[in-house]
Parts: sequence; C-alpha cells; structure tokens
Amino acid sequence: MHELYPILSWTLTAIVLLAVLMIFAASVRNGITPMPTSRPVRRMVMREIGRLPEGCEIVEAGAGFGTLALNLARRFPLCRVTGVENSLVPLLVSRLLGRFNRLPVSRLVFRRGDLFEYPYEQADLIVCYLHPAAMRRLGPILRERAKEGAKIVSVFFAFDGWEPDSAAVCGDLHRTKVYVYHVRKHPLDVRV
Repeated sequence: MHELYPILSWTLTAIVLLAVLMIFAASVRNGITPMPTSRPVRRMVMREIGRLPEGCEIVEAGAGFGTLALNLARRFPLCRVTGVENSLVPLLVSRLLGRFNRLPVSRLVFRRGDLFEYPYEQADLIVCYLHPAAMRRLGPILRERAKEGAKIVSVFFAFDGWEPDSAAVCGDLHRTKVYVYHVRKHPLDVRV
C-alpha cells in the first residue's frame, strides 16, 4: 500500500502541473488570465441588471471559472445562462461547479468557444469581464450582432465609443466600475 503513495503523489503533481501549463498557454493566447469575479462585484452586477422577464437568454462572454454565470443562474431561475470560454481548464472547472451546485443544463450551460465568434443575436443580456483589448474587439461585434434593446453589462472596462446608460462604482478594494449599456441600432444601419 505504501508503494502506491509515491505513484499517486507524482500523478497528482503531473495533473496539477499540466493544468497550470494549460492555463498559462491559454492566458498567453488570450492576453489575460481567467479572473474570478469577487462577491462585492457580483452583487453590484446583479443590482445593476435589476429584473429580467421570464425566459431571457443570458450570455457571459469569457466566463472563466464560471462564478459570475453561476450567480446569474441562481439569481434568474427562469432564464437560461450560457457561459462562453475558450480556455479548457477554467471551462472544466465551471462545468464542475455547475454540477456541484445542481444547476440543470437547461438553465446553465458552459460552452467552449471563441467569444468573438459567438452568435449574440438571441441574447437578451450579455455580461462580460474582459481586458481592454478584448473590449475594443468585442464592441463592434456586439453593435452588429446583438439585437435591438439587448442589455450589456461590463465589469471594470468600458466599451470605446459607447455611451453607458449607467456606471456604478463598487465598494471593493479596486473601486470596480460596472457599466450598463443597451444596444440601439441606428435607423440607417440596414443590412442589404
């Protein structure tokens, strides 16, 4: 039995090292590491979202470890939440957290994918906690793909060239800002 301990110890060490390397590689590719959303910021996001009608489609772009998406699914039990993440380790952790919290796939799902390729056309609410370069890239995509009236909540960073409907300051250590936008299509923005 004691011969098994070193094998298990080395196996566990190898798994942890592989996970860390995978997170590092994805972080280099994405330009940022996955960052869990703190409790005060999650509370502020929920407050800024307010109420949502039954059946809303919620998308978290760049879901990371899934802490914000899990809170969204709990706060809005009659809505469907989709977390989009391209990094495998945070995606697996978020899926495990969803199962551990007994949230059915009909209400909460985490998809592996590129947040810049995601079809936002059906989303009623889009939530993101991304870095400035990703925000600059995502802004025009949401202007084009998100439907008229969709609400967008951004944590920490604002969209360039967008006027927020509101910007609340969280009472956390970083004085994190939470920006709220609504997609408004210009009447001349007609696709031919």
